[in-house]
Parts: sequence; C-alpha cells; structure tokens
Amino acid sequence: MNKNLPHIVEPLLSWFDCNKRELPWRLDKEPYHVWISEIMLQQTRIEAVMGYYARFLDALPDVESLSRVDDDALMKLWEGLGYYSRARNLKKAAITIMEEYGGAFPPTYAELVKLPGIGEYTAGAIASICFDEKVPAVDGNVLRVIARIQGSKENVLLPQTKKSVTGQLKTIMPQRAGAFNEGLMELGELVCLPNGAPLCDSCPLKEHCTAYKKGLTEQLPVRVKKMKRRRADKSVFYITAADGRIAIEKRPDTGLLSGMYQLPNVEGFHTEIELREILREWRIESTDIIFTKEAKHVFTHIDWYIKAYHVTAKGQPEHFIWVTADELKDSYPLPTAFQKLL
Repeated sequence: MNKNLPHIVEPLLSWFDCNKRELPWRLDKEPYHVWISEIMLQQTRIEAVMGYYARFLDALPDVESLSRVDDDALMKLWEGLGYYSRARNLKKAAITIMEEYGGAFPPTYAELVKLPGIGEYTAGAIASICFDEKVPAVDGNVLRVIARIQGSKENVLLPQTKKSVTGQLKTIMPQRAGAFNEGLMELGELVCLPNGAPLCDSCPLKEHCTAYKKGLTEQLPVRVKKMKRRRADKSVFYITAADGRIAIEKRPDTGLLSGMYQLPNVEGFHTEIELREILREWRIESTDIIFTKEAKHVFTHIDWYIKAYHVTAKGQPEHFIWVTADELKDSYPLPTAFQKLL
C-alpha cells in the first residue's frame, strides 16, 4: 500500500462534512433512494439526473411500485437517460427484493451484489451509506483520486487496477464508511477533476498527493482503451399517415435498446430506388421520399450514422404501430437516437 493512503481519511471526512452538496438522495439513508440515484448516475452527470430522479420517485416511490410497473411506463420514465438495460434491471431487482426479502433491502454487500444490475460499486455505495458496512465503493472518480494520491501509472480501465484499489481502500475504511466513500466521489466530482484540470489549491489532500508534489496531475490517471468502436449506418423513416399518425415498431427483446420503440429503419445508406423497394416490402405506398437530416448517435461501443427520411403513407399497414404525436410523447418511449430525428 502507498504510504500516503492512510493519511487521507481524516482530512477527507472533514472536507466532506463542510463541502458536501445538498442532493435529494442525501436527505435520508433510505436504500431505495440511494439505489435509484446511483443507477441513474451511471453514465450521466448529476445535473442531468435531478429532474429524472424526482419524476421517477413521484411515479414509483418504493420497491413494491417499481416491481409492479408496466414495462412501457418504466421505459417512458427512463426515456432520455439512455442505457435502458439499467431500467430493466431495476425492475428485475425490485421483483427479487419483493419475492426473496419481503420488500426490505438486503443489508449487506454480499447480498446486494447478487441483485440484477447491482455491481460492486453500487453494492458498496448502498451497503456503506445506508447500512454502515465498511466496504469501498470504487468508481471512476475514486480511481482518479487514488491514482493521483499514489502517483500510480497503472491503467485505471483494467479490472485488476480497480481490484487493487478496492483492496487497499478496504484496509483504511473508517467507521463512517459511507461518508468516506461519498467524500472520495465528491472530491473527484468537484476538485480532482479529469483531463489534467484538478483544482489542487482547493484540495484537502494535496499534502498527501504524489501527483501534486511531482507535477503529474496532467499525466494521471492512465487510461488506455483496448476496445475498438464500431460504425453502423442507418436509414430511418419518419412515416406519417393522412390522419397524422406516425409509424413506430418495437425493437427485439434482446440486444441494443431491447424492448424500446423505434422509428422504422434499415441498415446502411440507400439510393432512392432502393428506399422505394424497402417501402414496398413494408406495404407502404407513397409518392414522396423527402430527405430530412443526417445525425450521429454515440453508444458505448458503436456509433450510429443516420440519414432520416419523411414519407407520407397512403395506408396504415398493421405490422406497424400507428400513434398520434401526443401518444408518442406520453406513452411510447423512443430512445434518444430516434427522438433527435423528430
């Protein structure tokens, strides 16, 4: 273990007590509130989550209501947050909590980490914040802070680096484990910023920070990605009928954006002749195919490049779902990739 690490506990807790933000999920230690906030905050910034969190709790205030919610209603509540498997796993975990724990959250890390969608970090956060278990919660912010404290050049994207940091933090966890974990996260959010821009003069740990003392803050942490991104070209159709209804369809139950609704689309870019052939296969009769826009949507490991077309249909084939604009807004959750085309 780096010799600096044990010395960060007390100054970090003192700093957190004076500087922690007043966030809605910090008003109490209700596990349901911490859980929902932590899942929402994965891949999403705090500022963006606030409204979603309030709306979600207003509609689904507890584990029981979440376990019983209609899938489409759940997806609508999650619309815009992306990574929709997170929402599906929330419901699966809620059902497990109702069936196996009588609706009460399991109080230990070992039990929490077994629930669908709750990984090591989220289990650590809930266990420490809500149940005072002395277990770390290591996310990207924590890895960045610890890498700089230790002056470590280990690749923080590797599982073994996270495992090593988790093990080291476990040996110094104080009685106030939840405050310690939140303090590390908060420091990473507000002070020990990424991309070589930390606010070192405001950091309570600078006297114990190797990167600060050696001028390494711009070089640390080391992040080396191995996975190559894929590109997918898509032609997307905004098909409207004479009465104004819009054609949508449901995506498969597995894979990317599973279970969501979408505008009809096909892989690749196509000539007008090819587009008309596609429409004929869908039993769509139309005189005009109007190109409307190009767009790009970025997922974790794939980029969608989209060309969108507006088509006015003469009929309404039954293999599509035909909805009004209000129904599309209120009842059918479209992923952001398709929302931006409307």
